[in-house]
Amino acid sequence: MWEQLVEHEMRVAYLRSREPLTLRITDQIHARHMEAAAESRKTSQPSLPMRTPIWLDCDTGHDDAFAILLAARSRDVNLLGISTVYGNAPLKNTTYNTRAILKAIGREEVPVYAGASKPLQREAAHAPDIHGASGLDGTQSLPHPTVPARMEDAVDEMHRMLRAEPAGTAWLVAVGALTNVAVLLERHPDIVPHLAGLSVMGGAIGGGFSDAPMGTIHGEGERFGNHTPYAEFNIYCDPEAAHAVFSNPALARKTILIPLDLTHQFIATSEVQMGLLFGQAKAEKAERTMASVTPVRRLFFEILTFFAKTYSDVFGLKAGPPTHDPLAVAATFRPDLFVYSKQTNDGQDERFSVEVVTKGEHGASDEARGGNSQCGRTIVRSSPQGGSGVTIPRSLDASALWKMLEGCLSTCENAENAQSPDVK
Repeated sequence: MWEQLVEHEMRVAYLRSREPLTLRITDQIHARHMEAAAESRKTSQPSLPMRTPIWLDCDTGHDDAFAILLAARSRDVNLLGISTVYGNAPLKNTTYNTRAILKAIGREEVPVYAGASKPLQREAAHAPDIHGASGLDGTQSLPHPTVPARMEDAVDEMHRMLRAEPAGTAWLVAVGALTNVAVLLERHPDIVPHLAGLSVMGGAIGGGFSDAPMGTIHGEGERFGNHTPYAEFNIYCDPEAAHAVFSNPALARKTILIPLDLTHQFIATSEVQMGLLFGQAKAEKAERTMASVTPVRRLFFEILTFFAKTYSDVFGLKAGPPTHDPLAVAATFRPDLFVYSKQTNDGQDERFSVEVVTKGEHGASDEARGGNSQCGRTIVRSSPQGGSGVTIPRSLDASALWKMLEGCLSTCENAENAQSPDVK
């Protein structure tokens, strides 16, 4: 039996070898056509690029509104949800402002959760001199939100949604006090290895870290902090929470810090304000009227003009307000727009340890804010080559970033015209 099978296979092979040459060529051409058709199907139906999953933690004031705009209306971002925290205003206000901005940009389906109403160990501080009593003063164009905040625990939902994404893909972006983030790390330490990274807007370095204008206070002179001479507001609000976040060694290596030394290079000049109001193309036209402006553009223009006035009055920055918070969002999905200079010999970006001062007088009084206390100060030191630590951009492509934000406003308008949210 075995011998018969071998003889049969040998005969089949011999007959195939005697097939006409044209038949074999025809088979080859057919195979190539099949391969070409398969390749054509691939190219004619390209897969959509993966959007960066982001959870945003914010205390919605004027610059937070731009962070929400970028996170919710960029086609490169999948905004998983937003947790709110006290800060620019009390928690009730920052939660309302968050929902109102989502209403304005047509993304009310994004879930909002109210988080911490005060720091871990201190009384809450607010910034009415910069953002007004509501946290978002200066506009008559803010709509009333119609979707309520969710009732679930903000930190637990933050953990659940971030863990639901594939490991190493989702970013946590924090642009307010770090209270919610510190509670997350304490309650759910498993989130650290799962995250792609943490992007924080906070801190001030000084000492020539960048050449950005940091502002002055009448009678105090130059300073690098924006809430006290030494401290940036977000870190000052809850220095213990900030200390807990920056002292986590596993998280540090995947953390981006966006300090005032960078954000003061991202100035909303009058030219930028007009570009956002009328659109890049319309802003160059001779005839421009407010009657042609859509509500969403009018809203963000009013947000910027109020912000510009308070920064001019309080800090003497006349060119326009630094628009801090959207940079922490942009750094997660457009790292090419930031410069991490002074690379080490092995090609790695320089890294830094961040120490947060928790001692000293703290509070909302003029004495606490204007004295010699360094509470809330971020002391940044360069890490040894190959060591761990956070990365801190030194400069950025401001023009490209403003164009991104203007594009997000155009997306809002297009979605409104189509009468359906564009969540792509």
